[in-house]
Amino acid sequence: MADTEPRMDRLSALLQCFPVRAHLFHAGPLCGVTHFDAVPGRSFLHVLRRGEMVVTHHRRDRLPRKVAVKEPTLLFYPRPLAHDFHNAPVDGADFTCATLDFQGGDRHPLVRALPEMLVLPLHRVQGLETALQLLFSETEQVRCGQRILADKLFEVVLLQMLRWLLDHPQASGINMGLISGLADPALARALTALHERPGEAWSLEAMAQEAGMSRSAFAARFKSTVGQTPADYLLDWRVGIAQSRLLQGDSVKFLADMLGYANASALSRAFTQKLGLSPRDWLKSQPR
Repeated sequence: MADTEPRMDRLSALLQCFPVRAHLFHAGPLCGVTHFDAVPGRSFLHVLRRGEMVVTHHRRDRLPRKVAVKEPTLLFYPRPLAHDFHNAPVDGADFTCATLDFQGGDRHPLVRALPEMLVLPLHRVQGLETALQLLFSETEQVRCGQRILADKLFEVVLLQMLRWLLDHPQASGINMGLISGLADPALARALTALHERPGEAWSLEAMAQEAGMSRSAFAARFKSTVGQTPADYLLDWRVGIAQSRLLQGDSVKFLADMLGYANASALSRAFTQKLGLSPRDWLKSQPR
């Protein structure tokens, strides 16, 4: 049967509000034991180009202590997590590695939605081939603008991986949250509308209409799939945008108008309801 579901851009508005930047830091073999520290706000994206290795983790609550990787693979750590690569001392595996800075760190919607680690063999993730060929080509020799271009190509690899996750959430072990919501065609229409137009007067009925569902069916499916009520998700989204824009110097009054609140006091109440601090007090608490 032909796919008649209209296509939509489920990522652009999200990543425009909460950007991510990649920074290449290694290209080539790694031999012996290589340690990667858990640093607040730092994510890792490793591409094993060839070879084999074992990854070990220092925290064992939800992750396996050891993971054997025996084929070209993406290894993605969205949140800070110390890990070690163990490679043969002579025939080291060949890697291209980058750190990722998600704006807002642990507050970034995708960081919150993703598991602590993703191990994805390259052959499973359709669409990566061209970006990886360009990335490997840029890292094989020093050329003008190499680092800038390699960083951008890593961002392309990340975006291609996110596209694949939206189409295959359960294959990646993602069973609830924003990724699952964006993988559901009906919920994705509502979520994308919220991301693109956060300042509209979003009632439950208006969100359900975007999804093409009744209010009760929409509310039930949203909660079971995303893990929050639609109203709670909308509050999180608006407050997250407010946090990001406050750090950029925007006023509470400007943000109230932008995010659909009647006045600055209404936004301050919503902000305090979510975070336990007023916008002013929260901003003072942030490192400079």
